[in-house]
Amino acid sequence: MSRIGKQPIAIPAGVKVSLENGVVKVEGKSAKLQFKHHPDMVVKNEDGKITVTRPNDDRTNRALHGLTRALINNMIVGVTTGYSKRLKIEGVGYQAVAKGKGVELMVGFANKPMFVPPEGITCTVPDPTTILITGSDKQAVGQFAAEIRAAKKPEPYKGKGVRYENETVRRKEGKSFSAGK
Repeated sequence: MSRIGKQPIAIPAGVKVSLENGVVKVEGKSAKLQFKHHPDMVVKNEDGKITVTRPNDDRTNRALHGLTRALINNMIVGVTTGYSKRLKIEGVGYQAVAKGKGVELMVGFANKPMFVPPEGITCTVPDPTTILITGSDKQAVGQFAAEIRAAKKPEPYKGKGVRYENETVRRKEGKSFSAGK
C-alpha cells in the first residue's frame, strides 16, 4: 500500500470539495481549482475527509495512487494558503522591472525578455534583484518560475544569472595561469 496514497486528506473549514464524473473541484477563499483524476482511482469524500483507493496492485495503479492523493492535497493547500517561489538575480547590472502584470529582465541581452504570468499567478518585484511569484496552483507557480529562470540560468564560473532563493550553484575554478612557460 502506498504510504502517501493511503493517508486521508482533511478538508479545512472554508473549503468546498465536490466530486463528479472523475473531476475533483476544490473551492476556497482565494481560488477554484479542478483536477480530472485517472478513471481507475476511486476518490471518496466521507466525514470531511477525502480518501483515494486503487482497484488492485498493478504497477500503474500503485504509481497513480500516491500521485492522485498528492495532487488533490496540493489543490487544497493551494486554495487555503497558496504557493510562492522567490527568484534571486545575481550579476553586475542584472535586474528585474515590473511592467504591468509581467516582469522584464535585464540580464545581459540586447533584447530584454518579458514574462507575463498566466491566469491565477501574480508576479511582483519587491527589489530589483528579487522576483516573487505567488498563486494557488502549485504546478503553474513552479512552471512560471522555471520559465523565468531559463531566461538566464546561473553560470558556474561567476554565478551570474537567475536562480531560486535557496539554490546553490556549484562553482568551477577558472583557468589557472602559470607565468613560467
